Amino acid sequence: MKVYLDMVKHVLENGVRKVNRTGVATLSCFAYFYKVDLQEGYPLLTTKKMYFNSMLHELLWYLSGEEHIKNLRKATKIWDAWADAEGRLETAYGRFWRRYPMPEKGLDGENWGRKWTRIDEGTGQRVFDQIQYVIDTLKEIKKNPAMPNLRRMVVSAWHPGNAAESRLPPCHYTFCFNVIGDKLNCHLTQRSGDVALGIPFNLACYSLLTMMMAKETGYLPGEFGHTIIDAHIYENHIEGLKEQLKREPRKLPGIKIADKPLHELKFEDFELEGYNPLPLIKFEVAV
Repeated sequence: MKVYLDMVKHVLENGVRKVNRTGVATLSCFAYFYKVDLQEGYPLLTTKKMYFNSMLHELLWYLSGEEHIKNLRKATKIWDAWADAEGRLETAYGRFWRRYPMPEKGLDGENWGRKWTRIDEGTGQRVFDQIQYVIDTLKEIKKNPAMPNLRRMVVSAWHPGNAAESRLPPCHYTFCFNVIGDKLNCHLTQRSGDVALGIPFNLACYSLLTMMMAKETGYLPGEFGHTIIDAHIYENHIEGLKEQLKREPRKLPGIKIADKPLHELKFEDFELEGYNPLPLIKFEVAV
């Protein structure tokens, strides 16, 4: 995709060298934004081979709400470096998507969001299901486009107390859905984005999530917008990205999603069609 290559070029040409916790310095730019039209195809990079299967397993893991990688690591090792010996992960995105901790009572003495809260079986804590809230809200908007919470479909993976103690606080920490006409759009805000490795995964993941949510709620997929607050290229990724800039993007693939409710979808319910990428470019992960 040209928008991705434009970002690579921008950061290479304008990035400022920064040192960081990983020991590998970066070229960094502040607040980079791009967007893609999901009607033009599924935005999986074609200028290098992408590990679609790993990305899909990761997205389904998010949606499961699990806070450990015991099941995920059977399919992919992408989170192993940040989990403890028993597979627990301090910052498991889906934990907050599906089980966000809630106070017992709101400021007015009432239970907030009663329809989407429950007592968590594992912790005994009162939790809120942000994904189900968005699904239900979108279905209501479909019936009544003038309803007042049209611009309030925000999902957050950021819990301040967790982030203060976590080894790796959420990078892609909040996203918001937006309806324009008959199309569902999504905007992701990311505090930190690895241009070579992380951002292609984030783009594919949240675009697919938008398509899944659109299918579940009766909309067409619209646009995916993405703001990266610190968009950076690790110095040991520079040469690989320069090679990628020499490549011409190919036609985007399509994707088929089984006609099932979102909470019933499994790995085998997705079919990638017509994916013909250029060869893999290897990049080392900075831990």
